[in-house]
Amino acid sequence: MQWYHYFSGFWAGMFLANFVPHFVKGICGDAFPTPFAKPPGKGLSSPMINALWALLNLAVGYLLFQFSKVSTADNLSVIIFFVGIVCMSIMLAKNFVNKDKA
Repeated sequence: MQWYHYFSGFWAGMFLANFVPHFVKGICGDAFPTPFAKPPGKGLSSPMINALWALLNLAVGYLLFQFSKVSTADNLSVIIFFVGIVCMSIMLAKNFVNKDKA
């Protein structure tokens, strides 16, 4: 595999991890921060915006995953994919910890 396959696998993990909270909040009908809120990433966006943002993240993550050729035959590709998930998970947890506090 080429270096850009690993790079794409990392970003696939990032986008797919970002899909989860926005999708869950969107389909539950809860407002949640998105890059489109005011201020970006701090204000709350509507459930519809969250659902659409989630689906865009899913589509981009899926395309990157396909391009990256993540395979159990290549353990490094799987590890890098999961590192992307871990990085985004930590970033989201740190960013959204105070979302309900005024």
